[in-house]
Amino acid sequence: MTEAATPAGGFRFDPYSPRVDSDPFPFYRTLRDEHPCFWSEDARMWVLSRYADIMRALADWRTYSSASGNLLDELPNRAGNTLGSTDPPRHDRLRALIQHAFMKRNLESVGPAVEAYAAECLEALRGRPDFDFVADFSSKVTTKSLFLLLGLPPGNDQEVRAKAVLMVQSDPTTRSKGPEHLAAYEWMTSYAARVIEQRQASPGEDLLSQLVTAEIEGERLTEREVLLTTTTLIMAGIESLGSFMTMFALNLADFPDARARLVAQPALIADAIEESLRLNTSAQRFRRRLTQDTPLHGETMRRGDFVILALGSANRDERQFPNPDVYDITRKTRGHLGFGGGVHACIGSALARLTVSIVFKVFLEHLPDFWRLESNPPWVPSGNFRSPIRLLLARG
Repeated sequence: MTEAATPAGGFRFDPYSPRVDSDPFPFYRTLRDEHPCFWSEDARMWVLSRYADIMRALADWRTYSSASGNLLDELPNRAGNTLGSTDPPRHDRLRALIQHAFMKRNLESVGPAVEAYAAECLEALRGRPDFDFVADFSSKVTTKSLFLLLGLPPGNDQEVRAKAVLMVQSDPTTRSKGPEHLAAYEWMTSYAARVIEQRQASPGEDLLSQLVTAEIEGERLTEREVLLTTTTLIMAGIESLGSFMTMFALNLADFPDARARLVAQPALIADAIEESLRLNTSAQRFRRRLTQDTPLHGETMRRGDFVILALGSANRDERQFPNPDVYDITRKTRGHLGFGGGVHACIGSALARLTVSIVFKVFLEHLPDFWRLESNPPWVPSGNFRSPIRLLLARG
């Protein structure tokens, strides 16, 4: 970047700041209105914040490459070896094989078990005036759901979840992965390798068995691709799905009129989910690397520079969504970036939508009225993701 790119006025945007974790949206508005192509000295990356700019970047994978990794602070050996960190044509091959495994697995087959477990967790909360939605509900239901779908061996589900949560976190001081985060990644990789070995020896009907055996015109995933894909699926499945579920509960707590309408009209669940993904996606920011000099909004981003695509800002861009800070479940939300976009749109989006709709049908039947007990709960420290570490709720 050039000296001319340094913004005047002293505005800073540090994606690792606890202030940004707590409430990124005022920062995003300033970025969109005053610095739509912003060089962050804290992150040493450019930041794009407007919907139109991010949509163009997501579509232009030749210029905005994912091959150097899509996480702001990438995990070792992941870049260039996973679905989210490759470009076409390799990306297309990986996606086709992984999608083949997803399509062969009937996602609805685990629905009754997920519904029953959600009801069981809620029954355990009966009589309690308040509870932690994360510890007492979403973490348990999410982990159980993913274990069933992926075919992970039972018995250490909470340890697996704890490692998955650590993997997405960062040290806000060093703005990088700390020893505990890297140790969690190594543990998860070893765990995935053991599960894959079991599935190769005795395949079943679960998704990992389908992944190990997925084949299109005689081509299969390599052992390394299976390992890194499995590791990513466990991490993203458990943490991202849990965060999605928690943010949905947070929105329903903060907007009681919308919650009451959803309780009265359960058929609105799909619209409520899409609006939640727009308003408060847990997947806030991902990065790309420029393959050529790119002028934008009076700045010139240089070849080799990293660029942050602030999806959470794009979803609240008033140029695209009227009254973007309002949670309106009657809004026919189209084109939000809650699951990304372009060639890297989330491959597990159908699973996530289905699981959350099943779980919240049960949740709202048991708990139609609730509210938050903390105005600002602790947030997961991450440059990429945003979700509460805990969400204390009181029942009505």
